[in-house]
Amino acid sequence: MRILCELMRRKYSFFGILSHSPMPKQSRKSPNLETVTTINDDGSHYVLHPADVSGKYTLLRRVVAFILLAVYILLPWIPINGHPAVFLDLANRRFHLFGLTLAAQDLWVLFFLISGLGFSLFFITSLLGRLWCGWACPYTIFLEHIFRRVERLIDGDAPARRRLAAAPWSLKKLGKRVLKHGIYLLSAALIAHIFVSYFTSLTGLYEAMHNSPLENAKAFGVVVFLTAVLYFCFSWFREQFCIILCPYGRIQSALTDDDTMVIGYDEKRGEPRGAKGKTEGDCIDCRRCVNVCPTGIDIRNGLQIECIGCAACVDACNEIMVKVGQPKGLVRYDSLNGLAGIKRRILRPRLFLYLFLAALGTTALIGSLTQRARPFTMTISRMAGPPHYTTAMHVSNRYEVRIINKRKQEATVKVGLLSPLPGFSLAGGEKAFTIEPGGEVARPVIILCDREDYAGPREVVIQVTADPGQAVLEQTVRFLGPNPGSLQQQPSEAP
Repeated sequence: MRILCELMRRKYSFFGILSHSPMPKQSRKSPNLETVTTINDDGSHYVLHPADVSGKYTLLRRVVAFILLAVYILLPWIPINGHPAVFLDLANRRFHLFGLTLAAQDLWVLFFLISGLGFSLFFITSLLGRLWCGWACPYTIFLEHIFRRVERLIDGDAPARRRLAAAPWSLKKLGKRVLKHGIYLLSAALIAHIFVSYFTSLTGLYEAMHNSPLENAKAFGVVVFLTAVLYFCFSWFREQFCIILCPYGRIQSALTDDDTMVIGYDEKRGEPRGAKGKTEGDCIDCRRCVNVCPTGIDIRNGLQIECIGCAACVDACNEIMVKVGQPKGLVRYDSLNGLAGIKRRILRPRLFLYLFLAALGTTALIGSLTQRARPFTMTISRMAGPPHYTTAMHVSNRYEVRIINKRKQEATVKVGLLSPLPGFSLAGGEKAFTIEPGGEVARPVIILCDREDYAGPREVVIQVTADPGQAVLEQTVRFLGPNPGSLQQQPSEAP
């Protein structure tokens, strides 16, 4: 045990990773606008130990986080129309979303979903700033409301965590590190398993867990990879993901303006800062807002890219203002114009533009889903080869009809022509056939036109009738053929 502790005392030991930093004590870094607080001058990671805070915004964030975590955990458990509420069945190319089943051919509707959600996020960002980052981002929720809560429970408050990180290795410190990182690994594994259940279903995941990993190598590999990535991010990388990697933090400056709601410091009221009673400003320079910030910034330096809008500094400052007998709101949600004493404009051209684009994407999505919400899906494509064939009796076109049964019961299907034109008939699909539950069948069909009745290209409607439910699917195809004037001189082709 003595040898083990000695190894852990070395500067570049493996366990230095577990302690988040080299063994020498970190120097206190003052946040500024020139450098990122979480990166030391030599490029190493400056480990933050944000203090805990209480207040109305903190309470609301925890309630929102609890609801979102519950949604993430429960969606695979909630059955709708015989499938989980969200089940992306990649193996069978079926995607079940709240009772709606989409086939692989239907995934083009996701363009409208993504565009609608994207412009909705643009709208919210332009109006409310980085509210998504601080309140609803999955990364923030997992980090702040699971992993950091575990850390505070085991290692103590911020001063206790700093002392523990700087303390030499001992059995007590080793025990806390093993316990904490063990829970980290377990939490990361649980998050990864829940994520995989969205693609395999809970039943499939449960069965896979009872078999050899080699029998489900892909799912097992995904779980291991996600567990490792989540553990790395939430045990060490942490806020650096938001600051360095997240693209949303990079584009927010293009989406906001001086009327966007942000978290800011009322400089007119707070400055000059100093001890209570020795300066005219309300800020007593207690640095409480800095100590609670999860990205390590000083909000008094102004709006910064690292700010995720979590409002921890707002609750911290309000708590101090109450103690010193000053009004709340020295640090608050406001716009840059509002903080400068200028009236804020809520309705702005960019808001209308983002709202219009979001509504356009949403409307297109609803219309698309309405068309794809049927229990059966049909696609018709012209088969490879010449566009038409001519015999002594007929002109023919060949198609492939692909029908997908989205229901969980067998269906009987029949293919025909809707109101066939004189001389037109269909061969290959007139006899009824069955499709298994959730199955897919491709059938070749031939549309025939009597040679003497052919008068040029025509629009023909192929109709599919499916039981149960008497579902009717229709698709118009263009029937092609030779030039009617030269049909008499054209030699016949093999059918």
